[in-house]
Amino acid sequence: MAKQEKLIEHEGIVQSISGNSVQVLIVQNSACAGCHAQGVCTAADKTEKIIDAQAMETLQAGDKVKVYAQQRLGVKATLLAFVIPFLLIFITLAIAGMFTDKEAVTGTIALAMLVPYYIILSFFKDKLQKEFVFYAKKE
Repeated sequence: MAKQEKLIEHEGIVQSISGNSVQVLIVQNSACAGCHAQGVCTAADKTEKIIDAQAMETLQAGDKVKVYAQQRLGVKATLLAFVIPFLLIFITLAIAGMFTDKEAVTGTIALAMLVPYYIILSFFKDKLQKEFVFYAKKE
C-alpha cells in the first residue's frame, strides 16, 4: 500500500478564473483569532493572501474552496526562504569576524551575501513555480 502524502489545506474564496487556473483569497488569522475579545484587542491580526491554484473541478468566482499543497513543499519553502539565508548570514558573520574587528563591515558583508543567494534562487523561479503547485477544490 502506498504511503499517502500529508497535505496542508486552507479555506478560501475564488476571486478569478483563467482556464484551469484560479486565484483564491485566503484569510490567515493569528493564533488568538478565536479569542472572544479579538474585536477590541489590537493584537488580533489577519492577513489576506491571493494564491494561484489549479482547479480540481469546475469553479466559479465566489465559490468557497479548500486549497491543498503537499506538506513536504512547506518544509522545502521554509528551508529556501528562512533556514538557508539564516545559515548563510551566520556562517558569513563567523568567517568575516575572523578577518576584521569592525562589526559594521562584518554585518554588511553578511547581509550582502543574501544578494547573490536570492539572485541564484531567481534563476530557478520557473522550476520552483512548477514544483510548488496548489490545488483548489470545492468544500
